[in-house]
Amino acid sequence: MPYLVDTNIFIRLASRNDPKRQLTLDALTKLRSRNEILCYTPQIVSEFWTVCTRPPAERGGLGLSAEQTERKVRVIERYFVLLPDSEATFREWRNLVASQALLGVAVHDAKVVASMHVHGVRNLLTDDAGFKRYTSISVVSPTEL
Repeated sequence: MPYLVDTNIFIRLASRNDPKRQLTLDALTKLRSRNEILCYTPQIVSEFWTVCTRPPAERGGLGLSAEQTERKVRVIERYFVLLPDSEATFREWRNLVASQALLGVAVHDAKVVASMHVHGVRNLLTDDAGFKRYTSISVVSPTEL
């Protein structure tokens, strides 16, 4: 079963000082040992780039340079499968935000879920409990693996 890997998982991997980094690495290792397909979306890379290059004093930024971030993104591109955006993704996102009257950050989360729906991915590896509102997906934390 494929898993979409959420932004916060990649951020943990990029942050050597994150106390949950090893737990996250172990979870990905377990999934790989089970031959699970691990995926990402353009939005997830965009969010990852934003956090990596944001100054540390600003909302959890890592303060990395564009060059350092580029190297990390290349690793994602090498070891994870891209789920590309399409018109179908956009239409599914529009349906989710309108039907659930979503506001704020939940709008971004709906785009992740829309990608999952369109690509037939049911599992999301994340530490973001906000995704639990979506009964159409299975939200899995690294601590559960």
